[in-house]
Amino acid sequence: MYRVIGAVKSRAMRVLWALEEIGAPYEHVPAAARSDEAKAFNPTGKIPAFVDGDEVLTDSMAIVTYLADKHGRLTAPAGTIARARQDAMTFWLIDEFDAVLWAAAKHSFVLPEDKRVPAVKDTLKAEFEASAAQLSDRLDGEFLMGDSLTIPDILACHCLNWAIGANFPRTDEKLFNYAKNLRNRPAFQAAASR
Repeated sequence: MYRVIGAVKSRAMRVLWALEEIGAPYEHVPAAARSDEAKAFNPTGKIPAFVDGDEVLTDSMAIVTYLADKHGRLTAPAGTIARARQDAMTFWLIDEFDAVLWAAAKHSFVLPEDKRVPAVKDTLKAEFEASAAQLSDRLDGEFLMGDSLTIPDILACHCLNWAIGANFPRTDEKLFNYAKNLRNRPAFQAAASR
């Protein structure tokens, strides 16, 4: 049985949701970042950490990609053009959504107060808004990569939810409804209820 270390209201949600979509059994350890419990699995204290047998993996997207590849779900096969396009979308979302939200979090509560530059958050919100408009233009259907949920959908929805919690500007109706539909999936609901 897999083990996921990390609070639901963190990037661990991506891993929990992927496991629910895949239908794989797992144990959830809702450890907070930088807690002793988290440091037992990742010396930096960053979450999530993921245990498969004797192996420990870190970084939510590396874990989700590992699970998708291992179980043959949520992903296009490696070595295909479809997978290259999926990876390009995943990396774009990491650069344009996740990185912007993480920078805003650092300047809100992560960094020591004397290192924070609160004024940068206005620029980050504008960057996110521009990227959200680009994503909305690229969205052509229920999912980002075709007819089924894939890794980029999990990442995009998580980031859109994070943006709401961080008081970023609301996205357009198309993206809002896209994320709302994903949040209504039984696997999302099961992961969020942990």
